[in-house]
Amino acid sequence: MAWQQKRGPLRCGQCRRDVSVTAGTIFESSRMPLRLWFRAMWLVTHQKSGVSALGLQRTLGLGSYRTAWTCLHKLRRAMVRPGREALSGMVEVDETFLGGHAKDRKNAGRHVGDKSLVMIAAEIRGDGIGRIRLQPIPDTSKEHLLEFVQQSVVTGSTIITDGLPVYKNLTKLGYTHQPRIVEVARDAASKLLPRVHRVAALLKRWLLGIHHGSFSKQQLDFYLDEFTFRFNRRSSPSPGMLFYRLVQQAVLVEPVPLESIVKGA
Repeated sequence: MAWQQKRGPLRCGQCRRDVSVTAGTIFESSRMPLRLWFRAMWLVTHQKSGVSALGLQRTLGLGSYRTAWTCLHKLRRAMVRPGREALSGMVEVDETFLGGHAKDRKNAGRHVGDKSLVMIAAEIRGDGIGRIRLQPIPDTSKEHLLEFVQQSVVTGSTIITDGLPVYKNLTKLGYTHQPRIVEVARDAASKLLPRVHRVAALLKRWLLGIHHGSFSKQQLDFYLDEFTFRFNRRSSPSPGMLFYRLVQQAVLVEPVPLESIVKGA
């Protein structure tokens, strides 16, 4: 049992310590009042494509860009539901590049350079796309490619990939592997793996439209989490449900210090 003090937090009737209803959540130690947090969460979920830190600052009348930037990054950390179910059924898997500039596009291949390499997994649902998973990886080594599949897709599912030899190891891990050999034609990959390429195109368009294509590699993981949150709930009939889900998950996520946010942790 606790009671509200005239000023400040609640006081526990048993241990006599001051406590807060925001303790243990992403709102902990925030100077923003909860009403302002809820307005920010409504804006984030109500806008179809989301909102930038500058847009949030202007709409809410926040005193600094840094406050808006921190608020959005805390919310992005609440967009991944703990213990979420892995993908299942038939799943397309492929990689894509984000950002940077390839000096030699003709021979760029799967070399990362100054670009960010992102893995994409997309469930096949008839002619459409089910749920997706996104994750940045440092390279296309066996370790990183197979680890992504194991973390993202239920064992026993059917994995559809291009002809990269490393994917042959999926059968040893309990998956049914269906490789599709990409021809030399420029649009062959998009025809053989249409869902992951559609997701990649939408992701790049979203980053360009909301964030002007600018992002740091340290924060990329959390931008991908936001895109996944939106994509997997794109058929929700009401933005109020997205708001409810975000609030629900926000109280389950542990506090994130500003130092950790800046470092991308």
